[in-house]
Amino acid sequence: MKTLITIITSVVIITSLFGQDIVTDVSKRGTTAATFLSIGQGTRATGMGSAFVALADDPSALYWNPAGIAKVNGVGFIVDHTKWIADVDYNFLGLTYNLGDYGSLGISFTSSNIGDMKVTTIDQPEGTGETFTANDASVGIAWAIQLTDNFAIGFHPKFVYQGIWKTSSTAIAIDLGVQYVTPFDGMILGMSISNFGTKMQLEGNSALVLYDPDPNSSGNNGNIPAYLQTDEWELPLNFRVGVAYQPLKIDQHKVSLAVDALHLSDNYESVNLGGEYTFDDFFSLRGGYKSLLLKDSEESFSFGAGIRQYLLGNVSIQFDYAYQDFGRLNNIQKFSLSINF
Repeated sequence: MKTLITIITSVVIITSLFGQDIVTDVSKRGTTAATFLSIGQGTRATGMGSAFVALADDPSALYWNPAGIAKVNGVGFIVDHTKWIADVDYNFLGLTYNLGDYGSLGISFTSSNIGDMKVTTIDQPEGTGETFTANDASVGIAWAIQLTDNFAIGFHPKFVYQGIWKTSSTAIAIDLGVQYVTPFDGMILGMSISNFGTKMQLEGNSALVLYDPDPNSSGNNGNIPAYLQTDEWELPLNFRVGVAYQPLKIDQHKVSLAVDALHLSDNYESVNLGGEYTFDDFFSLRGGYKSLLLKDSEESFSFGAGIRQYLLGNVSIQFDYAYQDFGRLNNIQKFSLSINF
């Protein structure tokens, strides 16, 4: 109990300290690197309006709340595909293994597929004949443990990479999460801090130029190799606090409701709402609303569905789909396959 109180107190203090640094009345949109880290992974969560920090109990918890992987029995696996804006594809892979009294281990991998684009210049606006691409990637190793029957904590350190043409940048970050099953029947509290880490700075041959330090002089070397200076940028630090509640769990019917409050370092505060109905642990319907109270947000309602089939007694295979409205930016769609044994 002393350990539990110490951990909770430390988390609250850390959250308060970092929160004071980023509270502002001025929007900081577009001021962080690796914004792909804020793209939700896991079809089930997306269908519920991304309200999942307290409910997280499958391998996608590696993204939402690493403490949640302690609830995954045996081996859990998920592969998630996202059709993002502007024909950008994101893929997420999560693998968890429950070690019993020693906690649970997890591995996550996220990557993007943007495709090749033409290199254009002022003199050659139709293209130089060269192509370039941009890449995002993140790989992490997580560990979570049930400190008591009702309290779990998880850690998810990860390596972050971004590259465009011949420049790239890397960072080290960590996610921290806790879940607490309250004395109130069917109610769970959850909290996570995501992407606390080092800054990113693009460097590489794409920034190499030939520079003339004195263009008005004809006697100097006007082709000195030099690198353009790039700035360092913070990672998108995300704070999530949420509550999940099961108002109905009778026979073959189960209903789960969730509410998340978000505090982001590169945006204003917002609220996510979501719900899920499951029949006979076989078919699920989900719906939600993302970025409630966020001014000028293009994100709004979402919905999804999933089917789970058991094989050989203890092996389950689950297919999920989610749709999220993005206003003037159209929509995004997600597909996932999950296996647990």
